[in-house]
Amino acid sequence: MAQAFTTTRRIEFADTDMAGLIHFSCFYRLMEEAEHEFLRSMGTSVIDRQDDGTTVSWPRLSAECSFHAPVLFEDELEIRISVRHLGNSSLTLAYEFRRDESLVAQGVMKTVCCQVTGGSELKSMTIPEPLHSRLAELEVAE
Repeated sequence: MAQAFTTTRRIEFADTDMAGLIHFSCFYRLMEEAEHEFLRSMGTSVIDRQDDGTTVSWPRLSAECSFHAPVLFEDELEIRISVRHLGNSSLTLAYEFRRDESLVAQGVMKTVCCQVTGGSELKSMTIPEPLHSRLAELEVAE
């Protein structure tokens, strides 16, 4: 997987279940945290308030994760993100979770760039330039 962004996270006690294993739902939170960090590295945010009072945001269309090996309390995971697909308004990111180079989980999250108006109304919009161009440079051909 060609990487657009890499970060690390240590598994905390609160992330684990009674057996001391990471709870599966934590992978979704880790994907979201890594996505936020990735977007900040691109000069934007998952919630970007505009000067005209509107907000640009990235609601989820779908998310999935598959698990390949157990992860324990205090394990340090490397989270690798790649741009799997870039549309006019949609962005699909792929995630690899690795511990010491061993693949422990993989995920995919699809989002859509939206304008938030009136407090809660969402309207799909074209991903603004130059962000779209920067993401296009990172897209992985499959």
